[in-house]
Amino acid sequence: MARTTPSALRPAPLLLLLLLVVGAFWKATGAPLNTELRCRCLQPVRGLHPRNIQSVAVTAPGPHCHQTEVVATLKDGREACLDPEAPMVQKVLQRMLSRSKAN
Repeated sequence: MARTTPSALRPAPLLLLLLLVVGAFWKATGAPLNTELRCRCLQPVRGLHPRNIQSVAVTAPGPHCHQTEVVATLKDGREACLDPEAPMVQKVLQRMLSRSKAN
């Protein structure tokens, strides 16, 4: 009959502790936190003047959120969530797509 020695059980807790410490250090060093499993845009804005928009990022529906999210970075550095169903937002996206195709 094989007996398990206490030293054979020690690597598992030590490995777990090492992973927790490394994970905490990685989060503390300013690594991007894009692993949130929730929607970013809870209250999208319908009206925003296109001149204030610097860039737009579109996130497709996935396990993190069931709806399409449109996040605009404004020229002053702030971010605003836009309603993807709003006609103005669709025009802005079409304009940006046509500009990117032209370049």
